[in-house]
Amino acid sequence: MLLCQPRISPRREMPRALWALDYLALAYRNREKGACHYRPGFLPNILKMGDFQPPETDIITLSRHVLNEGFKMANQKQVTGEFTLLLNSLQTTCKVIENLVRKARLNNMTGVAGAQNVQGEDQKKLDVISNEVMVNALVASGQSAVLVSEEEEEAIIVSDRRSAETGKYCLVFDPLDGSSNIDAGVNVGTIFGIYQVQPGSTGSVKDVLRPGREMVAAGYCMYGSSANIVLSTGTGVDGFTLDNSIGEFILTHPKIQIPPRGKIYSINEGNAMYYHSPITKYLESIKFPEPPKKPYSARYIGSMVADVHRTLLYGGIFCYPADKKSTKGKLRMLYEAFPMAFLAEQAGGLATTGEKRVLDVEPTSIHERCPIFLGSKEDVQDLLSFFKE
Repeated sequence: MLLCQPRISPRREMPRALWALDYLALAYRNREKGACHYRPGFLPNILKMGDFQPPETDIITLSRHVLNEGFKMANQKQVTGEFTLLLNSLQTTCKVIENLVRKARLNNMTGVAGAQNVQGEDQKKLDVISNEVMVNALVASGQSAVLVSEEEEEAIIVSDRRSAETGKYCLVFDPLDGSSNIDAGVNVGTIFGIYQVQPGSTGSVKDVLRPGREMVAAGYCMYGSSANIVLSTGTGVDGFTLDNSIGEFILTHPKIQIPPRGKIYSINEGNAMYYHSPITKYLESIKFPEPPKKPYSARYIGSMVADVHRTLLYGGIFCYPADKKSTKGKLRMLYEAFPMAFLAEQAGGLATTGEKRVLDVEPTSIHERCPIFLGSKEDVQDLLSFFKE
């Protein structure tokens, strides 16, 4: 009987793992023809020779991670299964929205829906659908008491929609941030923050009109070349990537830490003529620094999820200031600024309005806006020095 040999010999430019796969494929085809069989021990020897890394077998899914975090809290008598069920509902929602975004063009879900949201912005078709998916899933979970969405004018009091007993968590969210970019195929995402209802409350708007520092968890899911959930439950920040083949979010970025200083700034410079003096001076300092310092690179996508995601991983600073046109800032405090500031601080960075810590601001309405600067600690401190002049 003939021995199967690879059609090619290992070359320097070809990883041995690929050569091994080629060997297996040839052996299988020839075995089907009865022509030969592969030589025992030959493949293991190939793999010992070089750069092959076996696949990870201790896979940590988002569900497993949440349970592990719950066990850590169990000693402090702070945890029940309710929070785990809530996060499971959230990740299921993200999987549904990811599928909708990926197939939006094929299913004719791009373009404007023909209505405006409470912000006066044109609603995209996917905005409307994503909001309905999120609201329905969170109400059905039985773990939510109050929901605040960018797409809803009023807070949703779950007890008004559900006869059964409601949960003890309040969720604030933007179901599809950056949706103006959908038609161009640019990254978009879902942002969320979670509060616990206050003692004695069964769920009211007052339960969410609280500083961001009182959140128990925050995160986002970015939909792009892959779907990524970045989550903090108050003990650091972890990133998960959706493996569509098994339908699970897998831990790929454990314990994310923002570098102390970055090389990238992210701001919409199309509004430069409206900037106040501290912003103008800061930008001047990083674009035209004194030698031997090098200028920062500009990166601005126009989707907060995508810009903040890059900032968390690479460092630098993300800015959306108040200016002469938008005197209170542009981003919404509850479901954009607070969750992202929570993540930035948990990852070792800073988040400020220019005057105070973002998470210390007390909201007075559910759609209130505020300026925000977040990112690497040293970069944010440099910015603050210009506000003190």
